[in-house]
Amino acid sequence: MNRTDPLLEPYQFKHLTLRNRLISTGHEPAYTEGGLPKDRYRLYHLEKAKGGIGLTMIGGSTVVAPDSPQSFGNIELFRDESVHWLKRLADDCHDEGAAVMIQITHLGRRTYWSRSEWLPIVAPSSVREAAHRGYPKAMEDWDIARVVRAYADGAEKVQAAGLDGIEITAYGHLFDQFLSPLTNKRDDEYGGSLENRMRFGFEVLNAMRARVGPEMILGLRLVCDEDVEKGISREEGVEIARRFATSGLIDFVNVIRGHLDTEEGLSRVIPGMGARSAPHLDFAGEVRSQIKITTMHAARIQDVATARHAVESGKLDLVGMTRAHIADPHIVRKIAAGVEETIRPCVGMGYCIDSIYNGEASCVHNAATGREAKMPHVIPRSEGPQKRVVVVGAGPAGLEAARVAAERGHQVVVFEAADEPGGQIRLTASLKRRREIMGIIDWRIAECERLGVEIRLNTYAEADDVLAEAPDVVVIATGGMPDTSFLAEGEALATSSWDILSGAVKPAREVILFDDNGAHPGPTAAEFLAEAGSKVEIVTPERILAPEVGGTSFPPYFAKFSEHDVKITLNLRLTAIRRSGNRLIAEFFDEYGRRTVTREVDQVVYETGTQPLDDVYFALKEGSTNRGEVDIEALIAGRPQHVVTNPEGGYVLWRVGDAIASRNIHAAIYDALRLVKDV
Repeated sequence: MNRTDPLLEPYQFKHLTLRNRLISTGHEPAYTEGGLPKDRYRLYHLEKAKGGIGLTMIGGSTVVAPDSPQSFGNIELFRDESVHWLKRLADDCHDEGAAVMIQITHLGRRTYWSRSEWLPIVAPSSVREAAHRGYPKAMEDWDIARVVRAYADGAEKVQAAGLDGIEITAYGHLFDQFLSPLTNKRDDEYGGSLENRMRFGFEVLNAMRARVGPEMILGLRLVCDEDVEKGISREEGVEIARRFATSGLIDFVNVIRGHLDTEEGLSRVIPGMGARSAPHLDFAGEVRSQIKITTMHAARIQDVATARHAVESGKLDLVGMTRAHIADPHIVRKIAAGVEETIRPCVGMGYCIDSIYNGEASCVHNAATGREAKMPHVIPRSEGPQKRVVVVGAGPAGLEAARVAAERGHQVVVFEAADEPGGQIRLTASLKRRREIMGIIDWRIAECERLGVEIRLNTYAEADDVLAEAPDVVVIATGGMPDTSFLAEGEALATSSWDILSGAVKPAREVILFDDNGAHPGPTAAEFLAEAGSKVEIVTPERILAPEVGGTSFPPYFAKFSEHDVKITLNLRLTAIRRSGNRLIAEFFDEYGRRTVTREVDQVVYETGTQPLDDVYFALKEGSTNRGEVDIEALIAGRPQHVVTNPEGGYVLWRVGDAIASRNIHAAIYDALRLVKDV
């Protein structure tokens, strides 16, 4: 009964001893500055080291050559100054006890020719990738020689920076574009037979070994089954892994199953909300049994129990909980302390991945991730007197405000009008596939209970109710309400997405879902309607459907829309609804064609965001010391708020989340964290 937790067992990796079996695999958070991993990048990985991780893999495909330009903020290893910044990062993480490796690559066709130096992208053959839409140049002999040298040059820089190892990306990138018959159509010594298709990879590995010597840890993040017709098969992929493993050139394989050349394919390689847990783990175990060298894997291994099983069952030597560490970089520390239940869960929403393409990675419900210089992962206790904090609303913003205030040591009470906490997240969870999102609320409820927060449900708080608590700080997190003011006629005939998801209104036989939000709520409601048996047409004024839903998140929606034959119509804006007997006439305006279009249906459901529910805020505004004002410069800088415009006031007043304006979960939680962390 005194067995050591398998996740906490050290692992001997050649000369390197990892302190445990948990790793964060290579991913690109897009925190680079000028292609370099400066302070923000360093602090992001340093937090995982402080949290106890055994190995953090930096550089989601650090690029080795200028004709492999950044696709999403990649580190540019071909810059000599990268060595300085890599060394700072490695030294700091080493000081905290974590090993550091880097993932390097040449992207090949998986990037954009119109970036950086405007060089043609290159690949084994001129086969277009659907995801990035570029037409690559088929590599000539001198291209191959040049890129092989670039890999070796990059390896030399990594070694000079003092990192512990290198992983080459070999799924969807140039290395395995040579391996796959889908992308390698060559008829020379680099194409055709498996031996020929592996030639480029062996040349890269030999060049790197010659440059860094036998002690440097080298490995592959290798696709061992592309899971697509005419691609690398399961049998061939395992044979490729075996040949590389027995060559003596590599020390580990990080197993990948799937293909990245379409967004639908990517969504299966990196499965999200609604997918089963660890879908490729058994396959990774099969690969490990064949290659007999260190094996890693990461794909929707979100919870400690699954990770523990992966190691204890012998399927993996090192288990990647990458997105889980984005949600909570202190997983190992909490396991060791015996408080696993306090780990902030990854809910699989994919916001971290999808937000990269909007500029930088963010966790949907950990606003400190990527902001370590300004935002704390561990909330420090206040050194001042205990205060009375009143929060109105128990959605994500209100619960985060309550949690943070309680961590500071304050006395907190939360008023919630509904009979359950959660706000709009509870509506989203009405869709079975997205039920996991309730983890955002469940974790905060558990933390609030642990910290002694009082939550009063079924309590519609007005100003007098708040004032009766004699508050020092009031946080208004009342959210918003659906709004039909955009309609010229027929507001009473419209059904909100909230009505449908909450069960207040039953889905009709033939339904139009008008989406002028562009994010998850519209597709969520449409999928709910289709699953309920409605014949659904989604109508949007956008030129694409749901432009705010990212590349790994929309494929499951589209799969359901295909299954239920959901119709999608673009470029129409709902303007009016009229009754026609037992049916409704929905009137739309086509801005491009300057014409009116009508549809006759049984039900018109709208998703157009919310308008703030702010009555209690304005009722309390004049009695507050700051009259609700926020010092925006201090907010941005992460400094405490010191606004006093009404010295006679009795409390500080802020509003957060959709009580300010319709935004998203991350914005709501970030509002609460950065205001309340200094109370």
